[in-house]
Amino acid sequence: MLSMKDIRVMPSSTALRLILLALLVAAIAGMLGWFSPAGAQTARAAQTSSRVQAERASVDLKQGMTSDEVRELLGKPWRTALSGNGGAATTSTQGTLRWTYMWVGSGSSSSERSLNIDFNAKAAEQWTVSGWSWSGY
Repeated sequence: MLSMKDIRVMPSSTALRLILLALLVAAIAGMLGWFSPAGAQTARAAQTSSRVQAERASVDLKQGMTSDEVRELLGKPWRTALSGNGGAATTSTQGTLRWTYMWVGSGSSSSERSLNIDFNAKAAEQWTVSGWSWSGY
């Protein structure tokens, strides 16, 4: 049973309604995307903050660069894809690894630009740049 002391510390029905209303508004705002997680997106944007900087950095791309060297130059890719060579697992090549970097133009040009970097491997997990191309121009 509740004693008189316990009843006095319970919030009033009006206070409970306000709390429930605040929780409902917060839930709806979250579903509509009014709140966004600040973690990964801001850190990623800081690595290569603009398409112009990426274009300047991409001038330093060279065939034979390792994936670690590319990550150091351009940051972490937005997307990755691996295509197999269609052969048996015992063949000498591992297929092609593609890293995709994406940027949205600023100012009057808001179209999306992307840089695709292709890697080949001669041995397991030893990826080197075999080529790259820009798209979306």
